[in-house]
Amino acid sequence: MKVVLSLVIFLIGNAPNYALTDKFRLIWNDNPASAVVLAWNQASGTSPSVYYVAVEEGKVPPRYDQRANPTKNIVFRGMNNYFCLLNNLKPNTLYYVIIKDSEGFSRKMRFRTAPNQADTRLSIIAGGDSRNNRAARRSANLLAGKLKPHCILFNGDMTDGDTDLEWQTWLEDWQLTIGVDGFLIPIIPARGNHETDNKTLSNLFDITPNNCYAVHLGGHLLRIYTLNSMMAAGGDQKTWFENDLNANNNQLWKFVQYHYPIRPHTKGKEYRDEQYKQWTNLFLKHKIKLAIESDAHVAKTTYPIRASTDAGHFEGFIRDDANGTTYIGEGCWGAPLRAFNNVRTWTHSGGSFNHFKWIWVEKDKVEIRTVKTDNANEVETVTQPFQIPANLDIFKPNTGEVVILKK
Repeated sequence: MKVVLSLVIFLIGNAPNYALTDKFRLIWNDNPASAVVLAWNQASGTSPSVYYVAVEEGKVPPRYDQRANPTKNIVFRGMNNYFCLLNNLKPNTLYYVIIKDSEGFSRKMRFRTAPNQADTRLSIIAGGDSRNNRAARRSANLLAGKLKPHCILFNGDMTDGDTDLEWQTWLEDWQLTIGVDGFLIPIIPARGNHETDNKTLSNLFDITPNNCYAVHLGGHLLRIYTLNSMMAAGGDQKTWFENDLNANNNQLWKFVQYHYPIRPHTKGKEYRDEQYKQWTNLFLKHKIKLAIESDAHVAKTTYPIRASTDAGHFEGFIRDDANGTTYIGEGCWGAPLRAFNNVRTWTHSGGSFNHFKWIWVEKDKVEIRTVKTDNANEVETVTQPFQIPANLDIFKPNTGEVVILKK
């Protein structure tokens, strides 16, 4: 082992040969304070291994003193996908990582594990529906990389036809989130209707076979639930969801992400009454304060609302600032824009433009901003967490540019 590590150190320090590894992605699918999954395409070469090391801020690693072998290899969508689970990691710690194979070394990369304390702050980007408008998609990816959030929640419809070429192109474009410094932003993906079956995300992002799972961040600060709109909202999915909610009732905040909006904000889109029936009472009972939706290709934010048919309700929801759930979305990461023309009495704001949501989480409040993404080239890269960089185009409706949720 020492001989191998010495070789790694020597080659890294002496202009190594570069392996044909690409399409990197870092995945959070369980407990990201101590474990992450690094995935990539092995275009050529054999016997890859991942070397990594914890590093203090501003330090250069003297050596990559930990090694892990891939845990999975799945040939899918025209790519040779490798997955390597890195576990027993330290919370809220910067790691340097590099892949070595028979031909050389990958680019040098970095990532940070999730914090494990509730007295922290989290920065999260959420959106979906990138599809095949590459200019808009690439701009959103670039901007997300410049804001350096803890993670990205991606709510489905990555491509249009779920084909080999489309996915290879999508993952090439995803590299824009990494940035010139090699910093990997983890993805927490959900399935959309343009993913033809559950295998797509399972085989490309190593998530559960039914694409339903939960991740907690900051100890008991936040638990994020990923649901699957493409399977029955009740049955096994609801049972798992409710059981996990009951087992994690100590979480200060609970968010949920899924693809189909229950009440889309563009006309002509189907209302999802089964999701309404099976999920919204659980949202209320278990105090889920934020629901992230996509699919409609508009920007929307609601006031806090709860399911109700009492007097004053509109389409089965009534505003309830104390107990309600705020719904945001609805997917404009590059998919064709639609008209924002189905506004409700409980709609806070919205429009028709490319965007994602930027969410800041702390113990006592959540801040939500809608960020327009078309001017990514004009925005500076942040140097400090929770910094709003120059030229960032934040949507400013009359109802206010920052939506604040309070405990």
